[in-house]
Amino acid sequence: MLCLSGLSVALALTLVPGPAGALKDGECEVCVSFLNKFYQSLKDNNVNFNSADIEKAIVKTCKDAKGKENRFCYYIGATSDAATKIINEVSKPLSYHAPVEKICEKLKKKDSQICELKYDKQLDLTTVDLKKLKVKDLKKILEEWGESCKGCAEKSDFIRKITELMPKYAPAAARARTDL
Repeated sequence: MLCLSGLSVALALTLVPGPAGALKDGECEVCVSFLNKFYQSLKDNNVNFNSADIEKAIVKTCKDAKGKENRFCYYIGATSDAATKIINEVSKPLSYHAPVEKICEKLKKKDSQICELKYDKQLDLTTVDLKKLKVKDLKKILEEWGESCKGCAEKSDFIRKITELMPKYAPAAARARTDL
C-alpha cells in the first residue's frame, strides 16, 4: 500500500508542470543585462527605491541608451516615441528589490518581443580580415564608434576609414594587426 502511494506521488509530481515562465539560459539577454546594470547604478547612486524615482531614473538612463538597449527602452515605454507604457512593470518590482530575472519573466508575458532582443556579436578586430566583411558590417563598426564615412562609395573606402580610426577606438587591435 505504501509502495503504491509513493508511486502515485511520484507520478503526480511528473505530471505537474514546472515553472513555465522561467527564463532559459541566454533568454532575455538584453533585458537582464540592462536591468542588472540599471539596478547596480541605482544602488551606487543611493537612489530612493520608490516607483516614481525609479521611473525617472529609467527614463534618464534610456535617453543615453543605444542599439538593442534603446529598443528595450522603447518596448517598456521609457523613450519619448514609445507607443505603450509598461515602465511601471519594471519600476514597481525594482522598488521591492525583486530579482531582475523575475522582472524580465513578467515582461516577457506582457510583450514577447522584449525577450527576443539579443546583442549583436562583437567582432574581434585583432584577427578579423576586414576585406572579407560585408559593407554592412564595416558600417556597423563605424557606427559603434560614433563615426561615419562621408563620401565612401566602395568597400575599400570603409576599410581605409576603419584602419585610420582603429588606433583611436581599438588601440590594442591596431597594435596586434600586422596587415596594416
